[in-house]
Amino acid sequence: MPQPMGDWSYLWPFALGALLAYLLGSIPFGLVVTRLAGYGDIRRIGSGNIGATNVLRTGSKALAALTLLLDAGKGAAAVIVARQFGPDMAAYAAGFVFLGHLFPVWLGFKGGKGVATSLGILLAYAWPVGLAAAATWLAVAALTRYSSLAALAAALLAPLYAWLLTREFQPTEVVAFLAVLIILRHHANIRRLAAGSESRIRLGKG
Repeated sequence: MPQPMGDWSYLWPFALGALLAYLLGSIPFGLVVTRLAGYGDIRRIGSGNIGATNVLRTGSKALAALTLLLDAGKGAAAVIVARQFGPDMAAYAAGFVFLGHLFPVWLGFKGGKGVATSLGILLAYAWPVGLAAAATWLAVAALTRYSSLAALAAALLAPLYAWLLTREFQPTEVVAFLAVLIILRHHANIRRLAAGSESRIRLGKG
């Protein structure tokens, strides 16, 4: 009997992979590590974000670095595992682990902005693109001390890097998807940058 949604034996692995990637991405490591360290709810500090930049505002560079590594790690892990089942599965995992971080079910779908997670995804999915995007972030952050501006610059250039370095449509489309979501998630930062009220990176003690 034909199925209107297609062959379920083909579709279910993608549905399962997408769900598992989303759940992995939904783990709010910034919130977890700061609570375990006794800083309370990171959402009540600074920008209210659960990412590494806001964790840095606790004054603990170690916790910020740990958050960055864990957020990047979950993105990389999803892609690395999914790649064992083919490039299409890796592309799905890249997208859904990222959506999990941005819209985690555990936090009422209010998550991070995806910079560290996207870095992990890119390094696992197309490492030359990841390195180019990371270099862009570092250069802009060093010059301006604006984490948000560095993220926006890296996001804007990442699809171009993907096309130039891979010459393939699928990686470019995946990277463009991540880039658009990163830019949309930074809408408040864009307004503050335009108004000159955006906060700069401050390296506290810790």
